Amino acid sequence: MDPPARRVRLKPWLVAQVDSRRYPGLHWLDPERRRFAIPWRHATRHPPAPQDHDTIFKAWAQETGKFRAGLDAPDPARWKANLRCALNKSREFRLLFDGTRAAPPQPYKVYELCQGPPEGADGVAEDDYGCDEEEEEVSQLQKMTSLSISVTDLELKFQYRGRQVCVLTISNPHGCRLFHSSLEPTQEQVELFGPLTLEQVRFPATDAIPNEKQRFYTHQLLDVLDRGLILELQGQDIYAIRLCQCKVFWTGPCAGPRAGPNPIEREKKTKLFSLEGFLNDLILFQKGQTSTPPPFEIFFCFGEEWPDQKPKEKKLITVQVVPVAARLLLEMFSGELSWSADSIPLQISHPDLKDKMVEQFKELHQLWQNQQRLPPAQPEPGPPAGPWVLPPGSLPQ
Repeated sequence: MDPPARRVRLKPWLVAQVDSRRYPGLHWLDPERRRFAIPWRHATRHPPAPQDHDTIFKAWAQETGKFRAGLDAPDPARWKANLRCALNKSREFRLLFDGTRAAPPQPYKVYELCQGPPEGADGVAEDDYGCDEEEEEVSQLQKMTSLSISVTDLELKFQYRGRQVCVLTISNPHGCRLFHSSLEPTQEQVELFGPLTLEQVRFPATDAIPNEKQRFYTHQLLDVLDRGLILELQGQDIYAIRLCQCKVFWTGPCAGPRAGPNPIEREKKTKLFSLEGFLNDLILFQKGQTSTPPPFEIFFCFGEEWPDQKPKEKKLITVQVVPVAARLLLEMFSGELSWSADSIPLQISHPDLKDKMVEQFKELHQLWQNQQRLPPAQPEPGPPAGPWVLPPGSLPQ
């Protein structure tokens, strides 16, 4: 049975911890003691430091009864989530700066004390302790839902043999059809070309292909793409329906482990992406239970087997589909700006004494450079130049 949580006021407790200077990196940033910094390391991006066994997050868990030394298993990710959630709930703190983006070697956050009321609206002291990891996840999901984020927006990137020829974003609640034909779909031809409600997206022209042989084989594939490939939006999920004669292979979040090529069967609905599954995996990543964020990009290869031994850049026709909502959710949920699902994990050692000395030298050098950029002082006006100073052009020829 979990221990009962204790009622603890976050503001006086946290102010006392900053004053104590007990935790490295937790300190005031101004003389008025209004703004303070908290070191905010990510378990999956930063290796544990020697002092990580005794953190402000662990202290908050112990203070609120969420962790009992010797009885409960240590859970640093949950400790951090609890304090973050308490800070977010409290009206007496405001996040000014989130320095955890782009995986810096020394991540931290800056909070400001606010002049909020000491009691809740009902006259009872607010419960800063009553927030655990699961509650924060629910509130995050509710926040995302309130923003009406759906998988409506799809970013499409067309490439011919590794060369990007077109990028566009479609916003159709029904989805789209990728095709190459001079025939326009009609109401009587729904079985041939799919519903008219779909966004009709034609493959780009091949005029920019410089190689004649490549252009010939690309046309061979485009000629059998009359009926096209449908990307159907159903609820919060994305499906593919291959109508065209051209075979289509794919990889993506719902592809599952597969050793060889992964084809889309003709006229059979294939699930490509699930927003619910993506969010579940995103929660695991945020809790530190997985080392990488969940994938959300879908990759299609037309007329050639994929995946195989050849790189993507060697394929004649490829299309990458990005659910824009998933990319936004990853940024919102993790609190970091994500380049893509395959961001580069930077490996940087923790600074030692010599590194800190170098940083000080760099700062002094920067100050010196700033001094050099200042405009030179104007000399005091003096007596006119003597006869030995000749004006320009007065020398004899």
